[in-house]
Amino acid sequence: MNVSSDDSTLENLEIFCCPKCNGELFYENSSFKCTNCEQPYEVIDGIPMLFWPNEWDASKEDVTEKMKSFYEKTPFPNYDDFDSAASLLDKARQGIFAKLLDDQVPFNTRILECGCGTGQLTNFLSIANRNTIGTDICLNSLNLAQTFKTKNNLKRAQFYQMNLFKPCFKPESFDLVISNGVLHHTSDPFLAFKSIATLVKPKGYILIGLYHKTGRLITDLRRFIFNVTKDKLKFLDPRTISEDISEAKRRAWFMDQYKNPHESKHTVGEVCQWLEETDFQFISSLPKTKPFIGVDESTKLFRREELGNLMQRFVVDIGMVFTGPKEGGFFIVIAKKK
Repeated sequence: MNVSSDDSTLENLEIFCCPKCNGELFYENSSFKCTNCEQPYEVIDGIPMLFWPNEWDASKEDVTEKMKSFYEKTPFPNYDDFDSAASLLDKARQGIFAKLLDDQVPFNTRILECGCGTGQLTNFLSIANRNTIGTDICLNSLNLAQTFKTKNNLKRAQFYQMNLFKPCFKPESFDLVISNGVLHHTSDPFLAFKSIATLVKPKGYILIGLYHKTGRLITDLRRFIFNVTKDKLKFLDPRTISEDISEAKRRAWFMDQYKNPHESKHTVGEVCQWLEETDFQFISSLPKTKPFIGVDESTKLFRREELGNLMQRFVVDIGMVFTGPKEGGFFIVIAKKK
């Protein structure tokens, strides 16, 4: 149990801090330790365990352990379709979002993915010589990510166990922070956003993906029907019965979408308020905030676009009722730190 095989951790130790007290960390005897509070952090199977629990009073609900338990049993997504870095690269680039990221995020960019799950995006983005770090609360998911990384010799990807409310990184350490499909599974999405937003460098970017209040309506209806019928009508979600997807992936999708113990739903307008309060500038979104503007390979994720007005966003929201079920009623916002 050591990190000697992953020298990049020690080379970049200056960006790390103790998640308990924000003190400096040092490496000794196959573990990390804080120079200030002397809290030790072990390394398990090559993964530094830099998790520190929330210290909230009893009046604030904390779903961290509930979510951790859920995803330890049901890692999402998984690597069933990928046996090599080449297959991951090929499959990921078939999706428009991952392809746009890969084409537009420069080499040598330092990226943090908060809530990386099994680390597919972190591993994928590292292939093109980017310094990528994936963090998650679930050791089972991180083990899958680390195993794929090691098997394919992806030296620029690193994985750590971390609570995003208690970051193990110093402020303003990253060019790009990604949290895609994570904040809506926390006790306080805005507080979680504020926490990871501090990690973005000035003029750096943050990318967050959230469930949409309107786009999630069909999924909510399906969830109700599945619960009432004891999951006998799974055909209502074509992905759960598709022969093009492995059984493991179908089950992971079903559990994540319909059996998740906690989720919240949001709007672009709400996120824009978050940006205003944290000194970020809206850059772009997927889907766009103006109706009838599609997303294709020419879309520029990091080029500033005009935010649609209330009526335009309302039309887009209505459209998500029909397009949302395919991806679970999801939207993405990209913002730049002023």
